[in-house]
Amino acid sequence: MAGSVNKVILIGNLGKDPEVRNAQTGTKIVNLTVATSETWNDRNSGEKRERTEWHRVVIFNERVADVAERFLRKGRKVYIEGQLQTRKWTDQSGQERFTTEVVIDRFRGDLVLIDSNRGGESDAGGGYDSPPRQLNAPRGGGNAPSRGGSGGSGGWDAPGGDLDDEIPF
Repeated sequence: MAGSVNKVILIGNLGKDPEVRNAQTGTKIVNLTVATSETWNDRNSGEKRERTEWHRVVIFNERVADVAERFLRKGRKVYIEGQLQTRKWTDQSGQERFTTEVVIDRFRGDLVLIDSNRGGESDAGGGYDSPPRQLNAPRGGGNAPSRGGSGGSGGWDAPGGDLDDEIPF
């Protein structure tokens, strides 16, 4: 079917530590379980209700698998982007079973750690225990280069200049 999309976005908490195994080719495969919850107030009783869905996630992307192995632990909040895949397998009693999983493939999908490390232990890099770094240059002050809007020499090192907010595209 032309124009179809198979994309899943989940924001939830890890139900247990990741399970890491190696394929025969030596590539890492990581299995996760992610819980998403929905809360609402019951109309009849006024009581607060909650429903939790559990999702199986499989990571085939080597770089994402490394991040998952090093930094993910039970309870961490994650953003996962992948696609649904259903596979058929046979259990020990010979009965055919089906499993639907969210797959982060080699060239598609994403994994983002949303919260800081809640366990309190410090990882070697320390990058996920600290607040996310700012990707855009700070506006005004600091040593960040700025472009002068009028007068002066112009360019990146014009004193007192600021970036223009009106982008033409």
